[in-house]
Amino acid sequence: MLEFKKGVDILSAVGGITTMNDARKLFAQRLDQEQLARLVTITNEEALLKVANAIAMCEPEQVYIHTGSDDDREKVRRMSLEKGEEAELAIPGHTIHFDLPEDQGRMVDQTFYIVNEDEPVSSLAKKELRAQSHAYIREHMRGIMRGKTMFVGFYSRGPVGAKASIPAIEISSSTYVLHSAELLYRNCYPDFDAEVARRGEFFTNVHSEGPNRSEDIPKVRIYMDRSWQTTFSTFCTYAGNTLLMKKGNHRFASDCAMYKHNGQELSEHMFITGMTGPGGRVTYFAGAAPSGCGKTTTAMVGSNFIGDDLAQMWIEDDGTLRAVNPEIGIFGIIEDVNLEGDPHLMKCLRQPGAEVIFSNVLVDEQNNPRWVGDGDKMPERGINYQGQWTKEMVDVPMSHPNSRCTLMAEAVGNHNKAVNADPAGIVIKVITYSGRDSNTMPPIWVAKNMEAGVTIGASIVSKATAAEIGTSGVNRQPWANTPFVAGTMADYLDAQFNFYGNDQMTHKPVMAGLNYFLTHEARGDGGKGLLGEKKDVHVWLGWLELFTHGEVQAIETPIGLIPKYEDLLKLFTERINKDYPESLYNMQFSLYIDNIIARIDLQDAAWRKEQGASKRLFAVYAEQKAALLALKAAKGGIVKPQDL
Repeated sequence: MLEFKKGVDILSAVGGITTMNDARKLFAQRLDQEQLARLVTITNEEALLKVANAIAMCEPEQVYIHTGSDDDREKVRRMSLEKGEEAELAIPGHTIHFDLPEDQGRMVDQTFYIVNEDEPVSSLAKKELRAQSHAYIREHMRGIMRGKTMFVGFYSRGPVGAKASIPAIEISSSTYVLHSAELLYRNCYPDFDAEVARRGEFFTNVHSEGPNRSEDIPKVRIYMDRSWQTTFSTFCTYAGNTLLMKKGNHRFASDCAMYKHNGQELSEHMFITGMTGPGGRVTYFAGAAPSGCGKTTTAMVGSNFIGDDLAQMWIEDDGTLRAVNPEIGIFGIIEDVNLEGDPHLMKCLRQPGAEVIFSNVLVDEQNNPRWVGDGDKMPERGINYQGQWTKEMVDVPMSHPNSRCTLMAEAVGNHNKAVNADPAGIVIKVITYSGRDSNTMPPIWVAKNMEAGVTIGASIVSKATAAEIGTSGVNRQPWANTPFVAGTMADYLDAQFNFYGNDQMTHKPVMAGLNYFLTHEARGDGGKGLLGEKKDVHVWLGWLELFTHGEVQAIETPIGLIPKYEDLLKLFTERINKDYPESLYNMQFSLYIDNIIARIDLQDAAWRKEQGASKRLFAVYAEQKAALLALKAAKGGIVKPQDL
């Protein structure tokens, strides 16, 4: 079990402010009259001590309390341009931010959980003992904001008043970070005290980019202090490393769900979107997928898009599964975003009207952002994250593969702002788990029960690498959330079983697997590339929407329930006006039994390395494997849906 508020509170120890009297003296010395007047709104003493210690530790020249007002937002945008963290692009309201060439993504090797002695941590996580982290922060963060302005913002990770929303403080010397925070999160400055009182906790995030030089990259550290729910980030600017309200606080929220509200809450790496079905009804989905496995595309397909990345979930008193999006914006990978696959998002990126921060894309000679896969003719030259670029530089892509766009979700045409703002949350009726799997699982299958549904999530794989399971060519990504879960995998597995198995959840969701990445080569038909297209997701989600309401039947298999051909044929015609031959259906939905059994064996072996992993998982694997072997004995190694 994780023990909260155990060990030295590093921020307090380095800052040295222990009483409210000392905090008030510091505020009077460091804040001008306007900022002092703003801080009066915040009365929670623990929060004020956090802010005071951040000031004492970082020693900024000025402190700016961000109230979330239009004037404050405009001032931060203007300051970011003046400071050079952003530059204007051709379309009004669009700006470009470049990170250092070495700072283009999450720095996994320099990201650590701060742990106490004998504290259990996920086998997939990096950790550092508290004393070592304390020494680093004391050496490198004291005085790191000298000559800079410290920005302090008060936010809510979810609609104010929602049961699973958690307030957070964002402290940074970067205008880009605060500008991004205002696009991605709800500024709850006037409600912060009440939200802390309601929830009983808040998160704190302290970041400084330092001198922002390549030579400082070896000194980068991103720390998550789980015991004190505080993050520290230094010498970097990439938002995934600096705007720690996102994945840093997602880690803390996962801890809260596992160790404070086990069986009642989950904090998931999931999109939330609504699909319109017959009669205009809207059915809401939440779905997990690792990066590059179609999560944003799937979210955008919905008629009522809510969010593309995170979901705070709980069991409501009426027995329903509820969720809120902790964010109000999108920080999305932009590579391969184009008009054909992402029409709503492309309108925001190519036309006036939306405020957008582009990061690490190419800026062409017309001052327009360009990226790999944008659907337009490649430009001759421009400027990108590594400097001057020309199309002859074949070894340097015009945009970094992790280039991003940051914008408010309400700018996207199919976003439902009212639902995203509702503290009552969204009733989730379908849970999906996606991966990148070229040769094993069908495009869609539904779990027979909740334990089988949890097992689908526990068995997600992403792109074919040998990262975790020897030479298998499979990279495990349970629930697509394991990079952000600090607790042990056995604890997280129990939290999943306890949540979906809770008798208080009387309205159980449909739980399903999705796989968009089956290939012709893997199915041996002589073709090349994917068996499907991006737009097919309209059909897969459309079928799930109908299945949830009992309006289509399914074929039972050892791994779950799969669609009937006639239902998919109708949906392909109605939803995307596309031919769907039965031969393609057979390639996609036939069971390649040896492949599935090999996958089960790999997952079983990997999970047995996790001490204390629930026997319920292994029982599902054993049941499925036995049924598959029996089916193989009766029908052969490749079984068509028609043979079931």
